[in-house]
Amino acid sequence: MTDIASLDSVAVAEGLFAAQPQPHLIGGRDRETGRIVFPYPAGDPRFEAIALPARGRVWSWTIQRFRPKTPPYIGAQAFEPFAIGYVELPDAVIVETRIVGIAFDAIRIGMEMQTVIIPFATDASGRAVLTYAFAPLQEDRQHG
Repeated sequence: MTDIASLDSVAVAEGLFAAQPQPHLIGGRDRETGRIVFPYPAGDPRFEAIALPARGRVWSWTIQRFRPKTPPYIGAQAFEPFAIGYVELPDAVIVETRIVGIAFDAIRIGMEMQTVIIPFATDASGRAVLTYAFAPLQEDRQHG
């Protein structure tokens, strides 16, 4: 179980992210080649789990303006558009992610972002389902 889940919440997927010492994603490093992947392919002995950098830069982005198909999407029925993009984590990988905490027209390629953990749905037991996202660093919010 990820360290962020509690009785009132559950991670969207086991081993995808952790909250300590700061929110970050969990990737896998190929023990032979050093290649880094996300998510960590648990159960594949070629890979060891590693903490990915918590900060990165927007590589590309767009706005999701329609509700994705269910399944796999389990978000709210009352759909609201959201920003989705790729964030390049230095010396690691480029990850697909939601981009939160910023107006759509303020998002810029190259903008510095940090990993955050957010609720995005509620499961059948009434628990918040948590996922990862990226939000601008405080400095970018003030000057962006």
